[in-house]
Amino acid sequence: MFNSFEQVRKWEMYGIVWIVVVGSLLHFTYELSGKSPVIGAFSPVNESLWEHLKLGYFPLLLYSIVEYWFLRGKVNSFFLPKAIGIISMELFIIIVFYSYTLITKKANFLIDISSFILGAIICQLISIRLMKVHINKVLETIGLILFLLIGYIFVYFTFNPPELEMFLDPKTKKYGI
Repeated sequence: MFNSFEQVRKWEMYGIVWIVVVGSLLHFTYELSGKSPVIGAFSPVNESLWEHLKLGYFPLLLYSIVEYWFLRGKVNSFFLPKAIGIISMELFIIIVFYSYTLITKKANFLIDISSFILGAIICQLISIRLMKVHINKVLETIGLILFLLIGYIFVYFTFNPPELEMFLDPKTKKYGI
């Protein structure tokens, strides 16, 4: 089933570029939309770490919708690898952010951008590796549900954020939209 490795590899590598470019552009869409709550559901509404994690998830979601139609039948699994990939990306970004800010006591734009780019690479490399693994239909369905649940959680917490540091906008000292 995994006879078109080169085609799959190309899709995943293009996905890195897509995630980085679209995620970077998504950073500005809320402000440019006049602070539309609809746009805010999918793009950062403040400067909190949580809101910036959307920059990886939603571009990956859009890319995956298209990618799935071209790669189905060419990979052994799709949705579970994507779910594990995005979780790995988000965890990587969180770990890097809290590790360096623990030491420096302040955010660093270059480190944040670098961790976003490296996170996108990690996400896609994990996805391509796991697409080779034979995963049964139950696990693949769980992967799809998990992948979509992550998106739901991003949207939900934009409008109902818990009062935790990760959700706090360091500039305005407010949570959510």
